[in-house]
Amino acid sequence: MSQTNQNFPQDPNQRDSGKKSMPIFYWVIIAVLLAGCVYLFMSQKSTQDKLAAQIKNEQAKTDSVEKERKALDDDFKAASVKIEELMTKNSKADSSLQQSKKEMAEMQTKIRTVIQKKDVSIAELKHAKEMIKDLTDKVKAYEERIAILEKENQHLKGENSDLNNKLDTAKENIKTITKLGSILHTSNIRLVPEHIKKDGTDKVTKKARKTDVLRITFDIDENHIAQSGTKQIYLRILGPDNAILSDSANGSGKFTSSHNEPISFSVLKEIPLIKDQPVKDVVVDWKQNGHYQKGDYNIEFYSEGVQVGKGTVKLK
Repeated sequence: MSQTNQNFPQDPNQRDSGKKSMPIFYWVIIAVLLAGCVYLFMSQKSTQDKLAAQIKNEQAKTDSVEKERKALDDDFKAASVKIEELMTKNSKADSSLQQSKKEMAEMQTKIRTVIQKKDVSIAELKHAKEMIKDLTDKVKAYEERIAILEKENQHLKGENSDLNNKLDTAKENIKTITKLGSILHTSNIRLVPEHIKKDGTDKVTKKARKTDVLRITFDIDENHIAQSGTKQIYLRILGPDNAILSDSANGSGKFTSSHNEPISFSVLKEIPLIKDQPVKDVVVDWKQNGHYQKGDYNIEFYSEGVQVGKGTVKLK
């Protein structure tokens, strides 16, 4: 069977309608694409804004953390400087302060660890802030304790100074008493004018023209303070004219009195003293060139610059 192609003529209106519908379809597609682009743009912008806000928020947190870290670091350094100052000034603190020093050192180590931590958190900084407050309180208490100790120390120094003054006074008193107690005292003083005969024998005389020597004899009382050793007794012999008899050949000279005044003496006698024992019959002879004058001869005895005895002999 044969097929026959038949061509039917198209309707002009139908052909024009197809041509008109094509541009509308394109516009719809374009509108959809534009809407998609706008949505994508807006969505991307919103995401970027959120990221920017998040970054800003994180930066604000970081800045806040750093600001807090800086503030805490300043407070910590101030507390550490104060601690160092107190430790330097009070290196010999008492046992109670030694414990406080140990506790503060441990707190400093903990606080320093937190402040220097790279990724420190707000919570950790908050805890560090509390520790710094506790450390500051401890420093204040430490300083107050030191002030109390210094006040007590000043009081003790004052008392110690008073005690030292009293001790010095007591030592001076003891020294004075010892010096006074060590003074030798003379007793049983005997003054005898003697005439020396041609044969060398002595004869007691009372006549001035026959007197060749004044023999002075005395005892030294026992002394419980003076130490054993050689002691000095100074004799001053004053003539009837009250002038002191002096002769360099007899060793005359000067000594210093207990009032630091120079006093002339006629003769010096050294006494070999044994503690707690008396010395009996000490003899001193006074010879002079020329005749003796008539009248009273006064003899004074001195020990340690103090007069300790005297006697008188009369020559006719």
